[in-house]
Amino acid sequence: MARFVIFGSFVTAKPAPNDVDIFMLMDDTFDAQLVTGEAALIFHHSTAQQAEGASIFWIRRRAVIGGEEAALQYWQITREQTTRGIVEVLHHD
Repeated sequence: MARFVIFGSFVTAKPAPNDVDIFMLMDDTFDAQLVTGEAALIFHHSTAQQAEGASIFWIRRRAVIGGEEAALQYWQITREQTTRGIVEVLHHD
């Protein structure tokens, strides 16, 4: 995984968000078909929504149009064209 971003009501002051929204940017070598068991659920949008209550979107780096920052900015805009909060989770060694 290259980048992991949480967005939507989960990152607001809403006292009881009803789901979590996640965007994952995966390395180009990632193959979702090789993921097995429970972990495989998150790479199928509708299954993740039903099983985990999470809206999970993912894409490989090579498929991003306009670059990684453009992809992150896309998730910051709501359907109503307003800005929403996003939080990127970073991994430090």
